[in-house]
Amino acid sequence: MKGMGQMMKQAQQLQARMLKLQAELGERTVESAVGGGMIKVVANGRQQVVSIRIEKEVVNPEDVEMLQDLILAAVNDALTKSQEMVSSEMGKLTGGLNLPGLM
Repeated sequence: MKGMGQMMKQAQQLQARMLKLQAELGERTVESAVGGGMIKVVANGRQQVVSIRIEKEVVNPEDVEMLQDLILAAVNDALTKSQEMVSSEMGKLTGGLNLPGLM
């Protein structure tokens, strides 16, 4: 039974480290820029968009669809980068183990 107790202790330590890492990742951000940098979106490790910057030169009342497409592309790219950041950092912590529900 010593082995089981040691395993439980290690699992608890891993869980504590993962919770700390999740909190840290929530504060880290990634940025996506599209349209030659005319639109920039910043997302955090919680997969939340925290800012969007649109240069006035890209705002054309005659082509709102282009602006919408650029914003959508930037948001999706920022969220993808955020997910990749979290997966990469969690992978380092878990040694590459795929632990469902933890990422």
